[in-house]
Amino acid sequence: MNMIMDNVSLITVLSLSGLNEAFVMFSFACSDLSILSVMAYDRYLAICRPLHYHRFMNKLRLSQLVCFSWLTPFSILAIIITLTSRLTLCSDKIQRLYCVNWVIVLLACPSNNTTVHSIVAYFTILVYVFHGLLIVLSYMYLVRTCQGSMENRKKFMQTCVPHLTCLLTFLSTLAFDVMYMRFGSKNIATSLQNFISIEYLIIPPIMNPLI
Repeated sequence: MNMIMDNVSLITVLSLSGLNEAFVMFSFACSDLSILSVMAYDRYLAICRPLHYHRFMNKLRLSQLVCFSWLTPFSILAIIITLTSRLTLCSDKIQRLYCVNWVIVLLACPSNNTTVHSIVAYFTILVYVFHGLLIVLSYMYLVRTCQGSMENRKKFMQTCVPHLTCLLTFLSTLAFDVMYMRFGSKNIATSLQNFISIEYLIIPPIMNPLI
């Protein structure tokens, strides 16, 4: 499936490459969130425990965090896509510019058992809820630490505000896309629906270097 050729319509014919596309899209979103959580941990160490920063953030730990940021989403989503590829679908058309796993699973025939899909999906949600909690806890400690020091407040404004802006930009665009996918109206212009489908793939990558 070629997403560029499909951009004049929301009817996409599902093929094997559609599963690869779903893998790439979800990997992008999940790895981005993993990287943002690692950045929050890095900011916590730099401001709250500056004397121990180089002991914790050595080359080995840095390599482990990079591998965590990329391999965790890739491994989870490889399992999800493998499970999805085994489903028998009752249709090969989706009302979306590109393939996403949730939409593909909705095309599964009633005879399919999707219990394992649900278990893996809930596990994935828990993993990324943990990512979110890590970010929240990091910023709770950061705010508490920075309250009593002008120097720390300056560090917070220089390093944490850009990170928070990137995080909020990514989460807001992703949440908007998910909410539209689940509850959005189909009675709007095709071009607008196409933009809504890809805005989280366009806005954060453009904004992040500027921020």
